[in-house]
Amino acid sequence: MYRVAVDVGGTFTDVVLQNESTGNIIGTKTPSTPSDQSIGLMKGIQKICEENDIELSQIQSIMHGTTVATNAVLEGKGAKVGLITTEGFEQILHVARSWTPAPISAWMGFIKPDPLADLIYTRGAKERIDAKGGVLTELDEDQVRSEIKSLYEEGIESLTVSLLNSYANPTHEQRIREIAEEIDPNILVSISYDILPEFREYERTLTTVMNSYVRPPMQRYLTNIQNKLEDLKLNSRLSIVRSDGGLMSIPAAASLPVHTMLSGPSGGVTAAAMIGSQTGNRNVISFDMGGTSTDVSLTYDGTPRVSRETKVGVFPVKSPSLEVVSIGAGGGSIAHVPPTGALRVGPQSAGSEPGPASYGSGGEDPTVTDANVVLGYLPPSLVGGEMKLDVEAAEKAVQRVAEKLDTDIYHAAQGIYDIVNENMYGATRVVSVEKGYDPREFSLLALGGAGPLHANALGKLTGSFPVILPPTPGVLSALGFLQSDIRNEYSRTYIHKLSNLDRENLIAALNDLYLDCHSWLEQEKVEEDQRLIRFEVDVRYFRQGHEIPIKVTKEELDNVGVSILAERFSSIHEQIYGFKMEVEVELVNIRAIAIGKVASPSIPMVGEGEVDASGAIIDHEHKAFFNGEFKSTPIYERNLLKPNNKIIGPAIISQKDTTTLVLPGFTAAIDKNLNILIEEGTSL
Repeated sequence: MYRVAVDVGGTFTDVVLQNESTGNIIGTKTPSTPSDQSIGLMKGIQKICEENDIELSQIQSIMHGTTVATNAVLEGKGAKVGLITTEGFEQILHVARSWTPAPISAWMGFIKPDPLADLIYTRGAKERIDAKGGVLTELDEDQVRSEIKSLYEEGIESLTVSLLNSYANPTHEQRIREIAEEIDPNILVSISYDILPEFREYERTLTTVMNSYVRPPMQRYLTNIQNKLEDLKLNSRLSIVRSDGGLMSIPAAASLPVHTMLSGPSGGVTAAAMIGSQTGNRNVISFDMGGTSTDVSLTYDGTPRVSRETKVGVFPVKSPSLEVVSIGAGGGSIAHVPPTGALRVGPQSAGSEPGPASYGSGGEDPTVTDANVVLGYLPPSLVGGEMKLDVEAAEKAVQRVAEKLDTDIYHAAQGIYDIVNENMYGATRVVSVEKGYDPREFSLLALGGAGPLHANALGKLTGSFPVILPPTPGVLSALGFLQSDIRNEYSRTYIHKLSNLDRENLIAALNDLYLDCHSWLEQEKVEEDQRLIRFEVDVRYFRQGHEIPIKVTKEELDNVGVSILAERFSSIHEQIYGFKMEVEVELVNIRAIAIGKVASPSIPMVGEGEVDASGAIIDHEHKAFFNGEFKSTPIYERNLLKPNNKIIGPAIISQKDTTTLVLPGFTAAIDKNLNILIEEGTSL
């Protein structure tokens, strides 16, 4: 039997197939279909099965990362959302947090985005619950029923209910949902207690509204997939990838699509953690460089960092996601020289159409890919020889930059290459140095179609070695989905100073969350020996404006007491911010994370080869530009490389989905899993 993972990108849909008995992995790509991603998904599955003579009936499970929810927000194509909140707080989405995207000088030009739930579709419910859950004003059901009917008449497609202190007592929200379903059983209702049962009403309301906004398009998409699977008589179990790298069932994805906002990038982070551990490097900085952008993330001690808040467009969403920093640096990023005379690269991109000039599709702007062509870092053709590069067009494009810089095209191209690397270096510092980590204590792992071309240079800047290039960097995100577990989490606000916190009450509250996790794992039919439940608490200094999540176990609380929370918090605070304070520490939220382990067949090792890799050279005459001069740079075919092979730079390693560049003064070694490991030095 086989498992299939599908990652839908803007240009290509990546498909990876794994044999469950042998662990062997095969990957392929097919053009994406933005109008209906399910078409590209099914074509990709059919293509990989046909290419490898596999019956569709042999596919047991499908893991799918999708951008449907994200695109709905970014393109403004979500549902018409109605919002019911506590009377007097109807403008909560407009008041927000007085946030602007830059220093004070940007306030004059900042245009606040329209909220996802328009004010004309927002209603105030006559009710009030205090912060401790006590009912101050009973819910006026007749008034709420009238407001909901008026919203239905306005043509809303989904309804959000987010009351002021519902995190402490959800009874009014739950009753409003019942009333809405009595009026129309088909209406899609999202209540904030189900989405984010924590304090801070703006973030809770916005996250719940976003769930309502993307719910109809996500449901339509999932229905399309299921219909196509039925047409092909495929009975495979379909799972959707969450933003935090876990898997969720189709019913869960249909009701809680806000948890899929960063579905795609999470696969690459998960795969990077797996491959890093496979190579003996549990501390990994990974960067996924595609045509338009680069996603950078950090894995510490084998575990990717999870963020409790992320941004989708300009909206801050409180949904767990693997921490990823994205910048506008990719193979299609356009180089330009502004009036200041300083060379700039990105964030504008040539995209897939017309694309870089070297692709021969009508592009004229100089891009990072064109600079790589001029420098000789790319072989004459890509995609296994299917795509010939237009060197003359690339030179003509880069010449436009060279003229403005008063230099030749080779030094101009070198400048483009160096600047895009510096841009990515800045992103690696955001996920490492700014979080209290030294990048020199990490390895660097590259993925994406453009990543391996820049990995060695970025490794020099960060001091992160070895630089790791997995066997299939271009489809690594899809590979990461195969390593994902079923996941969900339950949380609640629990504000107490540690000095007067009762340990038994805290353990009892954690037990309530434990039971929620246990019930969910039962519902998902996860076997007892495959279940794992972990606990986290959010802690801060008293009256601080933000919290830090701390891992803890009930056993630690039993044996050490709540003092362990203060000790662990102070240690992490000092690591991140460089200091700690001798002041009161406060618990804010508690959380239980349910994990259902999914069997992930190990990737088989390959037999050993010799150190000499000359048998893999396919071009002895190639030259590339380094440090102001052209040097002999042989091109190797990656499929011909074997474990123990070593290659002294400069060298180019070509494969169907990417190209790897080994710089002068560095050596690339092939390990037992066919990963390329680049280290400083030239000794064999």
